[in-house]
Amino acid sequence: MQIGLRLHDAAGATLEEKMRNAREQGFTCCHIAMSKVIPGFKMADAPALLTEELAAEVKALLRKYDMTCVLLGCYLNLCSPDEEAHARTLDIYKAHLRFGKMIGARLVGTETGAPNVAYASSPACWTEEALALFMERAAPVVRFAEEVGQVFAIEPVCRHIVSTPERCQRVIEHFDSPMLRVILDGVNLLDWHNVHQAESVVLDAVGRLGPYAELLHMKDFIPDGPACQQARMDVANTLMFDGLLSIACGLGQMNYQPLLALAKERSLPMTLENTNPANAETARLHLLALAGNA
Repeated sequence: MQIGLRLHDAAGATLEEKMRNAREQGFTCCHIAMSKVIPGFKMADAPALLTEELAAEVKALLRKYDMTCVLLGCYLNLCSPDEEAHARTLDIYKAHLRFGKMIGARLVGTETGAPNVAYASSPACWTEEALALFMERAAPVVRFAEEVGQVFAIEPVCRHIVSTPERCQRVIEHFDSPMLRVILDGVNLLDWHNVHQAESVVLDAVGRLGPYAELLHMKDFIPDGPACQQARMDVANTLMFDGLLSIACGLGQMNYQPLLALAKERSLPMTLENTNPANAETARLHLLALAGNA
């Protein structure tokens, strides 16, 4: 079972230090967000910075530490109404797709944005108009992914335009492209409205999106309350959204069995989120122990 880490959650100040430390903790694959692991890298400058020379350096590090890049992150808003900003964003996505191909990344991944310049969640995200806008804006990215032969994957999140498994399935079926796939994160589909139905939400996601999934994001959750507040004080690198605390695997209430079964059935890699250097290895071992029963 291939379990990886977001390298910006690993110890170290440089890409090599982070990769080395992740590998020493037993991780065999990684999520690379260039602006978070390379000092001075600015996403706005990505088209000029993502060169063949830099790709050769990253590939050399991956070989040195016997790791694979399963996700090159490009988490920018594809649906901003600012047309000039959108044109620049589109160039950044294309640069990441070219670079992902050069370093042998399994996929270039993104979340699905919001129809405002602030990338802020609002009821407008969940309209049919917003979904149509996302598919319009994603179309040139998918076409470019097909041209360069690099998988592009979208990650449904309850706060964004592609907010449910059903909406994600509609996007995938609309494009019907082998180069458009899914990053499945069960916790990102939960909020205070549906957390009491967490298992059925995840099962629905696996049923609808399992055939299209290329990567699983794994983390845990704690609903807002005393335990949540205590965890926020005690554990580094947690994130509070929609009445839920996102936290490292094994520290909350998530039932991983449907996701682990999917990972085993389809040989899917997974990367951990909301870990810190002190608990990342424990989270990895927790999933491996559970996988014996998946």
